[in-house]
Amino acid sequence: MLFAIHYVTEYHYGEPVTDNLNALRVRPATTATQRCDEFHVRIDPESRLGRHADYFGTEVIEFGISRPHSSLTIDVRARVVTSDPAEPPTPSWDALAASAYLEAAGEYLLASIAEPPNGALDELVALSDLATPLESVEGLCELIPDRFEYNTGITYVGSTVADLLRAGGGVCQDFVHLALIVLRRHGIAARYVSGYLFAAPPDGGHDSVEVETHAWLEALLPDGGERGEPVWVGFDPTNRQRAGEQYVKIGHGRLYDDVPPIKGVYRGGPAELTANVVMTRLDPATSARA
Repeated sequence: MLFAIHYVTEYHYGEPVTDNLNALRVRPATTATQRCDEFHVRIDPESRLGRHADYFGTEVIEFGISRPHSSLTIDVRARVVTSDPAEPPTPSWDALAASAYLEAAGEYLLASIAEPPNGALDELVALSDLATPLESVEGLCELIPDRFEYNTGITYVGSTVADLLRAGGGVCQDFVHLALIVLRRHGIAARYVSGYLFAAPPDGGHDSVEVETHAWLEALLPDGGERGEPVWVGFDPTNRQRAGEQYVKIGHGRLYDDVPPIKGVYRGGPAELTANVVMTRLDPATSARA
C-alpha cells in the first residue's frame, strides 16, 4: 500500500516560553516490508534540525528554540510504501535455546518492564504456554483483549501493568507492555513498536482517516530467515492480529519510553496540546517489495 501521512502537533503557552528543546521520533522506518519515499518536517518558530539514529535504530530529530515564543507547531509529512510480511515460522521451543537466537534476542529477553508482584500474571503465563512459540504469541494476542477492555481515559502514558490489572482495561500501550512481560517470561524475545494503523474499510482506493499513534509488538521467532536466522514478526494484541501492510512502523525499543513520538523540556508555564494524524491510502496495490 502507498500512504500519505500528515502529522501535526501544536503547543499553545499561556505566556512566552524559552529554551524549548525537543526530540522527535516521527520518521517512518525502513524495513524489509516498508519504505519511506518522502519525509518533511516543518517547525514554527523555525529552528535548525539535527538528526541521528538512536541505540535501537530509530531516527531522532532534535531542535531547540531559545528565544521567547507563545506557540510551537510541528508539521510532519511522509509518503510510505508497505507490503504484507511473509508467513511466520513455526519453530519448536527448543529452538529458543540456540546461540544464534540468544545473540539476536539480546536485551529484548530482559525484564525491562515492572511486573506486578505476588504472581499476578502467573495464570496468563500458564494459559499462553502452548505447543509452539508462534502459538503462544498468537494465543496471548487473543487472551489479552478477552481479559481487558480497550478503554481510553482510565490509564495514561505513565501507567504500569499493575494499573492495567486494577482498572481492568487500558489502551494499546498497556496491552503491549503486558504482552512483553509474558512473552519474555516464556523465553521469547519481544519488543515494543510505535507507529500508525490504517483502520479504514478495505474497499476503496483513496480513503483518508484520522488516526492516533498506535502500539504493537514484534516477537523474535527462530528459523524464519533465508539462511535460517531468527526473524522479527509483528503482532497486535489490541486488534487480535498480525501486523500487516496497514501498519506503518516508526521505531521500536524495549518499552514505550524508548520510542516516544515527542519528548522535550522548556522554561515557562503550562501548555495546551493538540495533535492530529491523518493517513490517506493513495494506492492499495503498491508494494514495498516491488
